[in-house]
Amino acid sequence: MPRAAALLWLLLPGLAALEPLSVGLAIGVASALTGYLSHPSFYCSYVECCPSPGKRLNATALKVQLNSKLFGQHLAKDVVLKAVMGFSSNPSPKKPLTLSLHGWAGTGKNFLSQILAEHVHPAGLRSKFVHLFLATLHFPHHDKVKTYKEQLQNWIRGNVSACPYSVFIFDEMDKMHPGLIDAIKPFLDYYEQVDGVSYRNAIFIFLSNAGGDLINKVALDFWTSGKRREEIQLKDLEPVLSVGVFNNKNSGLWHSSLIERNLIDYFVPFLPLEHKHVKMCIRAEMTARGYAVDENVVQAVANEMTFFPKEQKIYSDKGCKTVQAKLDIHEDVVMRDTNAKG
Repeated sequence: MPRAAALLWLLLPGLAALEPLSVGLAIGVASALTGYLSHPSFYCSYVECCPSPGKRLNATALKVQLNSKLFGQHLAKDVVLKAVMGFSSNPSPKKPLTLSLHGWAGTGKNFLSQILAEHVHPAGLRSKFVHLFLATLHFPHHDKVKTYKEQLQNWIRGNVSACPYSVFIFDEMDKMHPGLIDAIKPFLDYYEQVDGVSYRNAIFIFLSNAGGDLINKVALDFWTSGKRREEIQLKDLEPVLSVGVFNNKNSGLWHSSLIERNLIDYFVPFLPLEHKHVKMCIRAEMTARGYAVDENVVQAVANEMTFFPKEQKIYSDKGCKTVQAKLDIHEDVVMRDTNAKG
């Protein structure tokens, strides 16, 4: 026990002046104290630790948070909740969980990945076990793809070795250089171990705008035919989405071995957001800031958003992405109303 040895070393000068019985007692106390301090339940209350094997996610808490914070995405919530809970409850998964989230900006892809990360590791994106990669930041140069592949493999190998339950989020997949993501293919495959390391308990999440047009078209077709968006099922989108992304040179998964080998467990579509969903985002943001919800302000912010198609104006072309910035313009009115009600 390294901690015990260090503690005893510090006590040696004082122990030399004690009687044998006292020395034995002191060593016993020091060992007991060190054992207590080293116990995971105590140590991990002050330092972030990798989750212990067998620890399951709280399905109820995850469902409540998704329902209260992610709007207009019945498919994404249902698919991800079932996939994550099934993976978490499996004592011996055959491969890591791999999700690919697709849709236009502002539809909730980043938001959902953050919520999921927080339920695996409470510190979320601040956790040393959650790793976020941005294509334009971490892999900007096309002529360095070979180097990036080696760095990516080493980074994932090192972090999974430190914590088998690591979460890796790859954002801006549609800006990823073709072929780069294939470097992690061995880690996503059905191998018990790769070079002595098991990746079966890790989670990999890809975020991409690619496929958004395909998703929007299906959503608009349902609307045009008089069907509710909630009637859209995964089977209506996943096959089209996987093929479309595979054949899209700007998807980051163009002709990827991850798709060829069926290593992506779910292609998760994020539907375009309607007026009512944008308003839900505005109300949630006002509440998060501690403001009283003023429906006049909600409507004013929603009116500043732009919608498509040009004639029908059904869906927000930026989702809820600009809600925070738009609400800032009305902050003086919101604060006045909140103070008046207070």
